[in-house]
Amino acid sequence: MNNNFNLNRFLLLLKRQWLDFGNIYLGTLVVLIGILIAFYSYFLPSPKTTNFLDYEGNLDLRFRYGLFLFLGFFFITIVAGSYYSNLGQKSRAIIELMMPASTLEKFLVGVWYTAIVTIVSYLLVFYVVDLGFVKYLNSNLDAFSVALYKKREIKPVHTMLNEVLSDANYRRYLRFFFFIPFMFTSIFLLGSVYFNRFHYIKTAMAVLLFTGVAGYIIFKAGGFLTKDMVRSGLETKEDVSLQWIFIITGLVTVVMWLITYIRLKEKEV
Repeated sequence: MNNNFNLNRFLLLLKRQWLDFGNIYLGTLVVLIGILIAFYSYFLPSPKTTNFLDYEGNLDLRFRYGLFLFLGFFFITIVAGSYYSNLGQKSRAIIELMMPASTLEKFLVGVWYTAIVTIVSYLLVFYVVDLGFVKYLNSNLDAFSVALYKKREIKPVHTMLNEVLSDANYRRYLRFFFFIPFMFTSIFLLGSVYFNRFHYIKTAMAVLLFTGVAGYIIFKAGGFLTKDMVRSGLETKEDVSLQWIFIITGLVTVVMWLITYIRLKEKEV
């Protein structure tokens, strides 16, 4: 099979991969929804308790941020870390390698499902679950007011997406971390094709090592480049460090995808 890209063949491969990948993926989404509902049900503020307000006097929904980050990390990495796992099993690897599609097409389909579909679907599922519980809370604000003996009016709550987009600080920092989810999916996608067994565990260990080294390099680079800088008219050390995070995570993502493509070509050979 030549390594040219054919759109029709690519679309057929997308459909074919969905037959294998889709059922497992949809099942994983159902589990994800169940976990989200369970966490929300447990941590959701209740008028039956006395500590349902945050430090600003609003209903305390701060747990959403930690839940979003940690659950999102595990979801996207588990999906990416298992995508090429069949190549580690000789009987199934032969079927995958004999598939009438080029290495480039197989690679692009892998990136589509693990980076684009997985991340977008996670954001959508989280938003829908979050919106459902937000509407539930807003329909029961009177109960919280009664619990406070009507000493104050409880403000309506908003979805986490609305809170993030309406906060200038969140919007300022968010753009610097754009590549981070893609970087993790690219690393675990490489791990799924690189390791023959225990893909996720071995890749996770490599990620821990890489994160420590990369964090140290970014910190040192930011300190070196901003040495003797004054705040007036110049970028602060924090801004430069964030820019380095953006640049490095973007480069790492591209490099990991490139290595994955090369590894797939080696498998074909």
